[in-house]
This record gives sequence, C-alpha cells and structure tokens, in this order.
Amino acid sequence: MPWIESHSPSFSARHEERDTDAAAAMLEQLERFRDELDDAFGSTPGEVAVIMHPGPLALSLAHPWLPVARMAAAPAARRYMAGWFGRREIHVLAPAALEERASAVPGSREALLLSPLHEYAHVVIGANNTTLPPPFTPRTFARYLRWAWLCEGAATHLAGQTKHLRPAIARRLREGGRPAFPPQARDAVLLGGTVFAMLEDELGPEECVRLAARPPEAGDAAAIQRAFGRPASEVEADWRRRLDELRAS
Repeated sequence: MPWIESHSPSFSARHEERDTDAAAAMLEQLERFRDELDDAFGSTPGEVAVIMHPGPLALSLAHPWLPVARMAAAPAARRYMAGWFGRREIHVLAPAALEERASAVPGSREALLLSPLHEYAHVVIGANNTTLPPPFTPRTFARYLRWAWLCEGAATHLAGQTKHLRPAIARRLREGGRPAFPPQARDAVLLGGTVFAMLEDELGPEECVRLAARPPEAGDAAAIQRAFGRPASEVEADWRRRLDELRAS
C-alpha cells in the first residue's frame, strides 16, 4: 500500500492512506504538546518527521535500536515500547496498531495512544541535554541504557503516561522482584516516571524539566540528591513507600 504525507506547522507525517484521519489527529496532538514543552523547556525542535508504521515488524525494521532496547527491558515493559526516535524524526505505530497492542489491564490503551508524545519528548530532551541521545551510536546507546530511568522516566512523565501505567506498575511489583532505585533499564519504562511524578509532587514541574535537561551527574545518587535537594537514601525510602501503596491498590 503506497504511503502519503500529511503536514502541520511543526511536523510532517508519513502514513498509509487509510490512516489519513488518524494522522491529522496525531499531528494536532503533537502541535499542542510541542507548545506545552516549548513553554517548559524554552526550546523545542520543529520540522520533525513522524513515520506511522502499520505493525510492530515494520517499526522494528525501521529502527534496529528498538529491538535491542526491548531486550534490555522487562517483559511487562516491552508492550509500551511502541516507538523510537532520532534527532529530527520519530517512528510510532499507527493508532489502530497501538490499540491492538493494548492489554486488558486498565490504562494500557490510554498509555499506548500517548506513544507519539513519548517519542517527541525524547527528541526534546535530547535537544536540551546534549549528553543524552539522539543521535544513536553504540556509545550513546550505552549511555541511554545507563541513564534509562532519566531518559524513559522523563519521556513517560512529560507525555502524561505515568498515571495510566499504575495498574501495570502494580502488577509488575506484585509479580516481579524488588526494583532498584533509581530503576535500571529493565524497569525504566514502567517505573522511571514514578521518580519524576514524586519530584513534581514535592518541588513542582519545573524541577522535572530541570532534571531532564541537566547533564547527568557522576552517579545516580548525586543526580537524585541534586534534583530533590535531600539525601538519595531519603528519596528512595519515600519512593518505596509509594510503590508499596501502588502494589496494594
């Protein structure tokens, strides 16, 4: 099936003809999101291409780093890795494919439909934090895995997915082992956003933006302590109490 293009002031979308209406709605959603992030960060990339793929295989073939990243993630998190990003492009599943990917867990569909925002958030974070990808090379991909809690946590939080992932998070906590703090690459997609949600509750959304845009510290504890303004051990204890509440819900 031939692909066609749709356009908005800041984005262009390449998609199948049957997805024309969905592409228009996605571009409108991305324009609103860009306005929000521009207010928060002060600078956001425009002229970004959005490639809407009809299925997971086409998406994986288009961006070979995505299957590698999925391998590093826990099985429960892989469902929500429904796109990838470059410096001036994002690749996502078409909305119909995102809906098919959703599980019966409450919030799964809503979280997946926010995938285009998640990927564009990655582009914005990378543009404002030059120590994080894109672009992707073996070296920057290793850095992405090292700081996955920051990369994925910030994108998940900014895209508004964290609240929709609560049932999936609760299931992960009941069925999996004790997560690391901050979450390692295995849990970053599901749990990374909870670190940013706690930071926003304590100090406001501006501190979340500051953490996302700040070059990573020498270690996780230093980054957490600087962001929260208190020892990382205290932050971890409060974070685990929040997770315990989610597990019990």
